[in-house]
Amino acid sequence: MIQEASIISIQKRMAVGVPIGKLDEQIVRRLWWAALDILQEQILLPMNLKRGLWLAAPLPALYESKLLEELQGWVWTPEHFPILNSSYVGLLPPSSTRTRHQQNISHHERFQKLHLRPEDGNDPFLIIITKEVQIALALEGQPGKRNLLMRSDPETLTDVLNILDQRLNIEGPKHSKEFRDSLSNLGQLKSNEDIAKIFWPLIASRLAGIAPSLNIQSYQEMQRNEDLEGQPNLQNSLLEALTHEIRTPLTTIRTLIRSLLRRNDFSSLVISRLKEIDTECTEQIDRFGLIFNAVELEKNQTRKSDLATIDLGNTLEILFPAWEQQLHRRGLKLCLDITPDLPKVLSDPERLELMLGGLIDRNTRGIEPGGVLLLELRPAGQRLKLKITSNFSSAKDKKKIEEASVQNNSDLGTVLSWNPNTGSLQLTQAATQRLFESLGGRLTRQRDKGITIFFPTAESQ
Repeated sequence: MIQEASIISIQKRMAVGVPIGKLDEQIVRRLWWAALDILQEQILLPMNLKRGLWLAAPLPALYESKLLEELQGWVWTPEHFPILNSSYVGLLPPSSTRTRHQQNISHHERFQKLHLRPEDGNDPFLIIITKEVQIALALEGQPGKRNLLMRSDPETLTDVLNILDQRLNIEGPKHSKEFRDSLSNLGQLKSNEDIAKIFWPLIASRLAGIAPSLNIQSYQEMQRNEDLEGQPNLQNSLLEALTHEIRTPLTTIRTLIRSLLRRNDFSSLVISRLKEIDTECTEQIDRFGLIFNAVELEKNQTRKSDLATIDLGNTLEILFPAWEQQLHRRGLKLCLDITPDLPKVLSDPERLELMLGGLIDRNTRGIEPGGVLLLELRPAGQRLKLKITSNFSSAKDKKKIEEASVQNNSDLGTVLSWNPNTGSLQLTQAATQRLFESLGGRLTRQRDKGITIFFPTAESQ
């Protein structure tokens, strides 16, 4: 019975009628991450789902908070993997609509942890069942013959649900009953086999957008090509792929750290170190998320962000505690000065947090402990003016910052620059300006006077 109801048996059932794969492990894992992105961001979230269930192994695959809040889940994990019902935040960077201090959504998350068995294997599996859509994803196959499976046909899904029911019954009859009751409460399911017509083209588009030129010729061949017009595009495609590859393990590490933080058998010193690791991971995830956004904008400069009316002053106040804590660890002080009763502005709420956090990080690099960073938000005609300035702790500190200024930076393509004096890697001035323009703002820089960003007020549009 256990063998018949293993996770592997589910994957083998999903593989029936599907050609044997020809992919290696690295490529199939990229397909898996792309599939999770597409499924959640472009298929499930736009449907505004209110009820449903999901089952996954060997780790939670859902990371969008709106889905975690509405859908009930079961997750099979390795026996000693310390993930708890409320500890999972996600394997990808969180949406900036959930600021870091607002990410405690434990009271919403509803998934139960179950234990993997040796016969289950370690290949990932995810099934989503709602009234509107039913879809199963899995990886399957021997080394060198790997495949990404996606099934939405009623016959396969019915068999998969039967296997899952058997498996939950093995875990305990109460799990099986809860699963059946939850499934029954959804009512009549509407089969949507056409989901495959949407899913696979979206996957192809996502992968083609990561590094299209790599599918045609190698980097060495591109270098030998006398026409260098395509080389910046190749560099940006490689950079986009690298940022994804870096963020993925960092978010996995952060997930493990947050699961450990739910335990109460660690000393205060261990807890403190784990929190430091979590914070460092989050900051680096945000940095590479910002780079990823800059590359996307560079590759498609006609793209316009969806601008919305936001209260910029309130946004800064919400984000202030996290920024203040970040600078406090470096011995710096952050001050916020906001004129009251300011009008709302037009910007992109999902990207603004990353951009502002990136500017704060950039404008405090090189400042020795004791320095102060000041954020001032003031009216400026039909716009709001956000000014970021530094108070240097000493003349020596000021000279050090000036010596490490942008004039000594070496641009690495159109997106990144590197300062050999500090080893700092950051967005180029042009890339930063383009990002703010896509957010509805305009950035100006004056020597020794910091950075100013102008945002149009909603009333002026």
